[in-house]
Amino acid sequence: MNNINNISGASTADLLKQKGAVEKSGGEAFAQQLKSALNEVNDIQKESEKAIADLATGQVKDLHQAALAIGKAETSMKLMLEIRNKALNAYKEIGRTQL
Repeated sequence: MNNINNISGASTADLLKQKGAVEKSGGEAFAQQLKSALNEVNDIQKESEKAIADLATGQVKDLHQAALAIGKAETSMKLMLEIRNKALNAYKEIGRTQL
């Protein structure tokens, strides 16, 4: 209820400042989440590469864990590529939107 009272007493300029602050923090939060996801996919890929190198050199202690690491890396990369494709399609669609 407190937020509603604040809005009713706020001027248009104050509301625009609040909107700008929310959009900025939302955009930064999205960028941070995306960066975090990319770093996580990168870490998974590195684990997969290490598992493949261990397979090639015969240093694998647990074949099942190596196969899981490789499968997880493949799945995470496919997901990240689909997210990229959806984001590009959305960007192109926004570009085609007439004002």
